[in-house]
Amino acid sequence: MKTSLLMFTVAPLALMLPGLANAAAAAPTPADAKRSAAEPQAEAPAKNAPVEEAFTTGVAKGRDRLDSATSTSALKQSEIQKLGARTLADILRNIPGIRTESSTGDGNSNYTIRGLPLTSGGSKYMQIEEDGLPVLEIGDFFNVASDIFIRADFNLSAVEAIRGGSASTFASNSPGGVINLISKTGETEGGSIQLSSGVGYDMKRLDFDYGGKISDSLRFHFGGFYRSGEGQRNVGFNAYQGGQLKFNITKTFDNGYVRLSGKYLDDRSPQYLTAPIQITGTNDAPIFTNFPNFDIKHDSVLSRNITQITTLGVGNAPTHDSISDGMHAVVKSIGLEAQFDVAGWTITERARYSKISGSVGRDLISSVSLGSALPATLGSGTGTLSYANGAKAGQVIASPGTVNGNGLIATMLLGDVQAHALDNFTNDIRANRAFKLGKGELTLTGGVYKALQTLNTDWFYANTVQDIVGGGNSALINYTNAAGVAQTQDGYLAYALTGASGLYRRNYDLQYDVTAPYGSMNYHIGKIAIGGSVRYDIGKVRGQLYGSDLGGGRIGLMPTDFNGNGVISVAEAKTAFLPITRPAPVNYDYGYLSYSVGVNYRIAEPLSVFARYSRGARANADKILYTTTVSTTDGSLDKPSSGYDVVTQTEGGFKFRQAGLTVNATAFLADTQDTNLQSGAIQTLRNYRAYGLELEAGFQRGPFSLTAGATYTHARIINDTINAAVANKVPKHQPDLIFEATPQYESKLLTVGVNMIGNTSSYAQDTNLLTMPGYVMVNPFVQFRPADRVQVMLNINNAFDTLALFEVSQATVPANGVGWARAANGRTISASVRLDF
Repeated sequence: MKTSLLMFTVAPLALMLPGLANAAAAAPTPADAKRSAAEPQAEAPAKNAPVEEAFTTGVAKGRDRLDSATSTSALKQSEIQKLGARTLADILRNIPGIRTESSTGDGNSNYTIRGLPLTSGGSKYMQIEEDGLPVLEIGDFFNVASDIFIRADFNLSAVEAIRGGSASTFASNSPGGVINLISKTGETEGGSIQLSSGVGYDMKRLDFDYGGKISDSLRFHFGGFYRSGEGQRNVGFNAYQGGQLKFNITKTFDNGYVRLSGKYLDDRSPQYLTAPIQITGTNDAPIFTNFPNFDIKHDSVLSRNITQITTLGVGNAPTHDSISDGMHAVVKSIGLEAQFDVAGWTITERARYSKISGSVGRDLISSVSLGSALPATLGSGTGTLSYANGAKAGQVIASPGTVNGNGLIATMLLGDVQAHALDNFTNDIRANRAFKLGKGELTLTGGVYKALQTLNTDWFYANTVQDIVGGGNSALINYTNAAGVAQTQDGYLAYALTGASGLYRRNYDLQYDVTAPYGSMNYHIGKIAIGGSVRYDIGKVRGQLYGSDLGGGRIGLMPTDFNGNGVISVAEAKTAFLPITRPAPVNYDYGYLSYSVGVNYRIAEPLSVFARYSRGARANADKILYTTTVSTTDGSLDKPSSGYDVVTQTEGGFKFRQAGLTVNATAFLADTQDTNLQSGAIQTLRNYRAYGLELEAGFQRGPFSLTAGATYTHARIINDTINAAVANKVPKHQPDLIFEATPQYESKLLTVGVNMIGNTSSYAQDTNLLTMPGYVMVNPFVQFRPADRVQVMLNINNAFDTLALFEVSQATVPANGVGWARAANGRTISASVRLDF
């Protein structure tokens, strides 16, 4: 009943908007149209005239948003720069309907949309694209999510986002929506160069781009960035290093264009995971405070003393791999895009091959103890702790309960995921044509999507002990039991995730093959447009898996003498081993139907209302591997439907656009299946339901403007076939309200404003006991233009140093007050100087 009321509320609200617009003083609105290279440049709009906003992402054909039954948003590069966003996740937090957990750094952030579940990491239901094609076919591969391999820099023209709707049928693995980063293509002659620096933290960055005409029918654009520094948190080493180069060249013809593009990315950045925090108070009103000598917003468990992992590597040979490389992305890609008008049809072809590799090194908390309790935690009542490395190497810790002023010592999971190949080839070809039919126009679209995605990764883990102290000064700790027997070696408890098995010592060697024909019809007559689209995804998954996790008597541990002293220590006896002679096959197919139908009514020039129903799905990829879902004998699925999860969405809303004022509102209802893994091992088979309302608005009067967005979401776990106790619970980390607002004042000389983002409280875990508090982060910015083509800019992120928690590992307030969590970065200030030419 509540949902029905919510859906029908939008129509009366729409009727109020013309009066609101007339009350506002008219002001020019910047053009936001995205035109193909084959189209002539449009003339500048008349002063105070509303502008048609063509939108091309996740739809059959680019058209004015007020004529499309979809919920869409766009951010232009000029506005993104003002936000001072440090990562892609920070940018996307400014788009209504999208929830991001962005504390992990430049990649492996968590993304979801409209209350769709976020059981594990990455972006399961929302596809991230670059120039209309996915970065990775699967957006939530364990440890190597797609946002690691894409960067926003001066090559960026705009970010387009479509939520629900035709994203199910015009993009791959995207039933929730699509985020598309669109590159500049040289329409505007000139370029820019910018030097940026952290103020109070170590980061230097150079951005540049240039584009223009080579001839009347040939144009180009190229650009990129390079950066280096410790970064926003104190880690004690150069955690950021690398950059990107991109180019494209476009040849136009009388009836179309051809564009060749390329990208080279070689960049590394740290992954900030959970860190210790003191939790007191009650579950309903917890109090989160920093421990002495460790600030969860500015420090990290990463350290100058912990820069590598020792383990058995590829081929089970002893190896020492880097942890300090963090998320290291290497991408070499080449793309071809073409569009031609042929016999009344518009043929569009997009293709890209990307050779992708890299690694992800990280330091993840397993448990945190007060130092005096650690021996008991490790299974022995007493013992001696000493430093294994760092400035105090060899020194005994005389008072573990007060070490570093906080008494904290943690057991850690050092992780090293080697991505040998995430190569992919993607091709999308479509044709559309408009026909006169009666008094209206019928548009037909048909196409075929093809993708090949490789997943070849090795997982390595080690179990270590380290102290907790800020400034990047944490060190590894040795432990000797009361009998004088060393339980660690060089700070390692085990050269494995645990000492009991070879858990998570894995190798994935797979290829995903996706073929998807699709088509649509849209009939536009007078003020009404009605349409529908359909898609059928055919997937083939082939390859093999390695690891003792597969069972069947596979051996997972092999004692190894790492230090070469001829003696196997307690730690060396716990060395993870990959049973490379015992692969398990993966050999299954899947197929699913997606469709979407919608109607749009253009009430008046500035106002339209729409409604849509969609069914889409998402392939279940690596989240069903190493489980009983996929047979370790023949690689088949336990049942055909296990290969994908279905999402259905009902949505309706209005769009209003008049000079000086834009308001969009969409009510939604989403039902979602989710087959997933939490923490890599705990399987979940769930159904979710979420409904709510998205609001997006923009207002401009003279030099003042305001953009704002908010999303109300009522989400519940309907059932879980494995854990019935979570039925009717609110999904973890899901706030009722997320919001953002950016007021600003702009003159010829100066732009000053503030970007505010936040959300209400949510639950730390699906048990709905411990509450994570809501927050608002305030991000002021100033742009000063002292001379023509020169700009000086100052950005402050999280100006009030707010504690914004994205994750808390505990389900209740811990008895000893020791917890660990992921928090947004604290206050950081950056300054830049830009020259346009």
